[in-house]
Amino acid sequence: MERSGFQSRKPPVKRGEHYRVRIESLGRGGDGIARIKGFVIFVPKTNVGDEVEIEIKNVKERFAFAEVVG
Repeated sequence: MERSGFQSRKPPVKRGEHYRVRIESLGRGGDGIARIKGFVIFVPKTNVGDEVEIEIKNVKERFAFAEVVG
């Protein structure tokens, strides 16, 4: 199903992948928000400006959840 103004596309990340990201902002619940190719990644226990290594834990259609590793 395609919504008006929204094109369905495959997320650019997969569960288990690791990335180095910078936290750009904070979400409503306080989780850090990073982006990979414009795709939103929520990263708990981070602050704006943090550069962290993450592992993708759960991928949804429009965003993903990750944890800091190391």
